[in-house]
Amino acid sequence: QVMLGVVQTDDGLPIYHEVFAGNTAESPTLLPTLKTVLERFPSIRRVVLVADRGLLSLDNLDALSAIRLESGEPLEFVLAVPGRRYSEFVDRLRPFHEEQCAAATDEVVGELPWRDLRLVVAHDPLVAREAGALRRETIQSLEAQANAWVGKLDAQDAGAKARGKKLSDSGAKARLYHAIKDAHLAHIVRVDLKSDLFAYDIDENALALAELMDGKLLLVTNTPDLSPQGVVDRYKSLADIERGFRVLKSEIEIGPVFHRLPSRIKAHAAICFIALILYRVMRQRLSSAEAHLSPERALEELQKLQ
Repeated sequence: QVMLGVVQTDDGLPIYHEVFAGNTAESPTLLPTLKTVLERFPSIRRVVLVADRGLLSLDNLDALSAIRLESGEPLEFVLAVPGRRYSEFVDRLRPFHEEQCAAATDEVVGELPWRDLRLVVAHDPLVAREAGALRRETIQSLEAQANAWVGKLDAQDAGAKARGKKLSDSGAKARLYHAIKDAHLAHIVRVDLKSDLFAYDIDENALALAELMDGKLLLVTNTPDLSPQGVVDRYKSLADIERGFRVLKSEIEIGPVFHRLPSRIKAHAAICFIALILYRVMRQRLSSAEAHLSPERALEELQKLQ
């Protein structure tokens, strides 16, 4: 098992790759790879590092801010705020939400100051409404099930006879707990596992935080000249990286790797990387020619030629 790192330009052209052991965590590979790229391509004048929530934490801001290019310019970055850090931004976001997001019908993009950096906030009201409605529906369903179990437990305590297996408080707690975990609502609906009796409660503060964050994307950046929408667009360009990896896995079929020696594994990855470059160049040429064909479709048409 291996992990492949790919660096590409903002228009989607891969320029560098590196192979890591499969058990390597992503975060420790990023800064060394970045330094290698800067050393290999000294003509690069500007780098904007864009990282998803799972790749870099806000704890790495000092290390990122210390990196300098050959020109002496600082490394610029756009980092997504992970969900576990959302509570730190509530006081700043609540006024912004009330003024610009609460009654919005179209996407809102704004900016707030944070720790000498820029906090860019994107709010999609449609996503917010859908997420909130789904959460409320799920909580209501969980409460209905919990109330049914409470009724059954009370009836059993009163001596009522019922068909089926007898329900216990511990059994009801376990079943509700697992249902809440499966619904990803354990931070809002809390089962009292220490109590002898079946009991649960809803954390209203956690629910209010979740509703405040519905439909929002929080980005921290030090870029001086990108507009808030430009910062969001840079972050969304990560989707093109993901598409590149999907191409490697599907059309190019980088895996499974039937090699054991590291040198052969790296050679296999290099061939696949070259194939990805050709795929992206073909995509750019097709787009420039307004052919309205994907590389896959174009290759299918070429195969028909005799």
